[in-house]
Amino acid sequence: MNKKQLQSELTKKRIADAARVLFIQKGYKATSIEDIVEVTGSSKGNIYYHFKSKEGLFLYLVEEWDHDWEQQWLEKESKYHTTIDKLYGIAEQMVLDDLNHPLTKAADEFFNNEEKTSDVEERLAEMVVRHLKFYEKFIREGMEKGEFKQDNVESLAVILEGLFFGLSQMSRKLSMKEALELYQLAVKVFLSGIATRPS
Repeated sequence: MNKKQLQSELTKKRIADAARVLFIQKGYKATSIEDIVEVTGSSKGNIYYHFKSKEGLFLYLVEEWDHDWEQQWLEKESKYHTTIDKLYGIAEQMVLDDLNHPLTKAADEFFNNEEKTSDVEERLAEMVVRHLKFYEKFIREGMEKGEFKQDNVESLAVILEGLFFGLSQMSRKLSMKEALELYQLAVKVFLSGIATRPS
C-alpha cells in the first residue's frame, strides 16, 4: 500500500469511527450526512468518495461488526468439543452480541428501512451468502463426525440462518436470560424436531 492509499484508508477509518459514534447516539434515521460532515471535518464529497451514501457507510460498519463476530467465534470455537456444543455456543454468542452491541438499535432501523440502493442490496446478499457458507461448513462437520444425519447441507444452512435471524428480531425486548433460553430451545428443536413420531 503506497502513501496515498494509506492516507485514503486512514481517512475512511476516521469517517467510519466518527459516524459509528453518531449512529449509536442518534440512531440510523436521525443521523444525517451533514452531522457526519460536522464531526469529521470532511467534506460531503470526501464522504461520498469513500462510501457512496449514508446507507453504504452504515453497511460498512455492519460488515465490520459481522467480521468481528466471526473473529470472536474463531477465537473460542476450539473450547467446544462437539459440533452440537458449538451450535449452542454460536447461539449464546449471538444473544450476547445482539443484545449488547451498541449498533443493534441503529441496525434495526437500517434493516427496516425499505428503500435500499441496488449496491447496498448486493452487499447485503453477499453477507447472507457468507453466513450460509459459515453454517454449511459447520453442518458438514457435524455430518462428518456422525453427530448429524446426512441431509441437504445447503437447505439446512438456509433454515439455520432463517431461524437465527428471526430469533434476533423476536428477542429484542427479552431479558438476557429469556433470550438465552429461547435460543437454546430453538437449537434443541433444530437438532431434534418436535414430532413425537416420524411423519
